[in-house]
Amino acid sequence: MGVERVQEIANFSKETIPEEFIRTTYEQPALTTVQGTVLEVPVIDLSDPDEEKVVRAIVDASSNWGMFQVVNHGIPHETVRKLKEVGKAFFELPPHEKEAYAKSPGSQSIEGYGTKLQREVEGKKAWVDHLFHKIWPPSEINYQFWPKNPPSYRKNNEEYAKHMHGVVNKLFRCLSLGLGLEGNEMKEAMGGDNMVYLLKINYYPQCPRPDLALGVPAHTDMSAITILVPNDVQGLQACKDDHWYDVEYIPNALIVHIGDQVEIVSNGKYKSVLHRAKVNKEKTRISWPVFVEPPSDLEVGPHPKLVNEANPPQFESKKYSQYCFCKLNKTPK
Repeated sequence: MGVERVQEIANFSKETIPEEFIRTTYEQPALTTVQGTVLEVPVIDLSDPDEEKVVRAIVDASSNWGMFQVVNHGIPHETVRKLKEVGKAFFELPPHEKEAYAKSPGSQSIEGYGTKLQREVEGKKAWVDHLFHKIWPPSEINYQFWPKNPPSYRKNNEEYAKHMHGVVNKLFRCLSLGLGLEGNEMKEAMGGDNMVYLLKINYYPQCPRPDLALGVPAHTDMSAITILVPNDVQGLQACKDDHWYDVEYIPNALIVHIGDQVEIVSNGKYKSVLHRAKVNKEKTRISWPVFVEPPSDLEVGPHPKLVNEANPPQFESKKYSQYCFCKLNKTPK
């Protein structure tokens, strides 16, 4: 198979973990987490008929936190439950079945089953395996990366994608209005109906030393926004005022991250959130983020209506594919 999966390493790691998974002291969760405090990030009711109130709440959360949770979002609980059910079932398949969806070495595509995502700083590894594939638009979907087992995987993912549009449109409308733009302008700046929904399943196996390892190290998302559902095992952490906090888990909520592209288009008014994932000693944690992204060849920069002499551009315009390449390879932007 060539690549050693974290799920397999976890099966043989009972008390210790391999050296390459032990983070530096300035990253270790036990040393860097504010203990006893759970970060209550803003919770926003998307069904509130008072749109101005919803816009104000999203603007405040996006400017000061870069993260919020939404409830009454319109995606049926059963649709979310089925998405989680088939994703979990895929990772419980025998290794050889999962490897059929593995990224080929040297592939330029992010899609597929894998372990390593980006250039690893100081040779450290993250305690996670993952599966990436696009779920929208149809022209971007490559079904070779969609598991055929469990048999309902495709149907359940397509159903989730269908319900995602309402949430995406509402969020972009509010983000747009909050900048003083027309309701459709933020979405249009990201590619309009050609925006890509990239699903990732993060599978964080039980870890005997959760005090030393990280599921995903500190990062901001490259996307425009990220819409995430977790299982019920807490693990998401956010950096607020240079301190790391656990993020409160709210059943049936969607967690929304402001990504780098929204920060760029807003010319810095909205902030992409610095976050990371912890692991758990007793339980496997799984999360399902959907990265809502511009098309790869779209040039993204500060919105022209937000730039003037008093507010010069804070970011240079760049094709999204180029932006991603620079960030994943840790090269100068």
